[in-house]
Amino acid sequence: MQTGYILGLLSLPIFLEGCCPKNHQVKITGVQPQQHYIAVEGEIFWMLCIQSLNQHKQKVWSRTGEGDEGNHGIPCETLFTVEAKHSGNYSSGSKFFLYLHVVARSSVGCSTAEESSVVLERDKGGKVPCPGLNCSNNTEVIWYKIYTPVSSWQGRDSCVDETGRLHLCQVYKEDTSVFFCDRKIIDQGLTWTLRRAVNVTAAPEPPSDPPRVDKPCGIETHEVKLGHSHTLVCEASFITEKTLSVGWYMNYGGNLENRTLLPMEEEMKKEVGLTQTKVSRDAIIEKVTLQHLNHTYTCIAKNSVGNSTGTIKLKKKIKVHFPSLVGYPFASLLLISGLGIILHVKWLEIQLIYRSRVQHGKHDKDEKEFDVFLSFVWSPSTDLEGVLTLSAQKGPHEEACLSSMDLLNTEEGKSTLEVLLPRVLEDQWGYRLCLLERDVLPGGAYTNDVVLAIRRSQMLICVLSAYYLSNSNALFVLESGVQALLQNTALKLLLIWTTRDSAALIQPDPPLPALVKRALKVLPSLDWSSGKTARTTSIFWRSLRKAMPSQRVNMVSLMQGQLTDRPRTSF
Repeated sequence: MQTGYILGLLSLPIFLEGCCPKNHQVKITGVQPQQHYIAVEGEIFWMLCIQSLNQHKQKVWSRTGEGDEGNHGIPCETLFTVEAKHSGNYSSGSKFFLYLHVVARSSVGCSTAEESSVVLERDKGGKVPCPGLNCSNNTEVIWYKIYTPVSSWQGRDSCVDETGRLHLCQVYKEDTSVFFCDRKIIDQGLTWTLRRAVNVTAAPEPPSDPPRVDKPCGIETHEVKLGHSHTLVCEASFITEKTLSVGWYMNYGGNLENRTLLPMEEEMKKEVGLTQTKVSRDAIIEKVTLQHLNHTYTCIAKNSVGNSTGTIKLKKKIKVHFPSLVGYPFASLLLISGLGIILHVKWLEIQLIYRSRVQHGKHDKDEKEFDVFLSFVWSPSTDLEGVLTLSAQKGPHEEACLSSMDLLNTEEGKSTLEVLLPRVLEDQWGYRLCLLERDVLPGGAYTNDVVLAIRRSQMLICVLSAYYLSNSNALFVLESGVQALLQNTALKLLLIWTTRDSAALIQPDPPLPALVKRALKVLPSLDWSSGKTARTTSIFWRSLRKAMPSQRVNMVSLMQGQLTDRPRTSF
């Protein structure tokens, strides 16, 4: 037991010497004001960035000397391939100077090209030699991984041995990089730093398993058309190494031992990270015959460990007629075409439905003078004398207190809708009405006055009857309102039918305009009949109240005699 303990202690220095963690690391001293570097032509080189007293780093080494006016210098801590033209004097600020001397590779002496690159096995220890160090007696070497000194690594076990080689106790995939070794050379009393570059590749360990064939997976059956070409595709995954291959073979009669190599395309390789390689290769059968159906086709992927296979069997493709494959797209095309035709034919109705029920816009009270533009036509049977005396029987204060339902229970309520509407809307509900003969000055252009009055109103109400639809002036008012609605104005439009059935029996001469005909089918409407019950009439007034504008332009004061001045005919 004691002997084993002593042997363990004796063997410990041996393992430490192999990795020598944090041993023989040359410390980097401060940056000297004058630096002399030697670089080998064709190798990678970089210059240190100098930090000034104001904590700003000088990013460029400016070239100095005669004939260098057009040279803008070399950026610091930037990798570049050094050439003979880079030899010269450089400065960083006013206190630091660098002298670079580029020599040919042949003048270095015993340095070989193999020393400029090294492959290390990942997850194991490895050594990085400094090129040409065997020809020098100076083994004090400072190592860098790109711009970072190896001596400043934290948590990494590394060292520089007595021969100047860099020992990495464990190689990681991030170690695939460029390492630099600096060593001192004294020439004619000047101390020069010879900087050499070593390309390090951290390669994964050799594979322990054969590759994997991803496609075809196992044994697959492909349907083919006789007389057509067919492509066999093979895809395999390898652990990255030099020895890998993919090939297609045809097995006669399915016999794996009796096989021949198929004509193939070039291999396509794709690196997946640093450890895996994807390889794909295709074989093309120019014209499939019945004989091809009797054979099998095998893809073989090989590496240094072994091989894996994937097999394809060919099967004649049976032609199956699917009417649905043609019918469904054709039906879809017909449906889309039909919808397009409907939208084209019914586009006017769709616009009217949308604008009259959804899109009302916003009213600008400064531009609106009336709440409602009321258009109707007196019927020949209307008792005009009774109309004149209707408002004379009531005082203004008594009228203001009369509700629409109370009005219907009186003798006045037996009157026609043309009589009741102005009284209810203006006198009882407080809306400001626009009547052409009352609110439009005579002598002007009739069409312009109508269009302007509609645009200055929040809502247009047309009381439709057989006589209304036969009156050209009334139809012009309705048509102007429909056009205003289509022009994306904030107008609301409501139709009130008094005798819908009798109006349908009348054939106006001339016929109704096409725009009016189509608008009558889709615009919001209410039905009115004086012969209906009180409950039905009450529903009409409630529906009318809901359809009215939510905001009034202004409240109309009930002035005595306002209704008595109203002319006998309106549109």
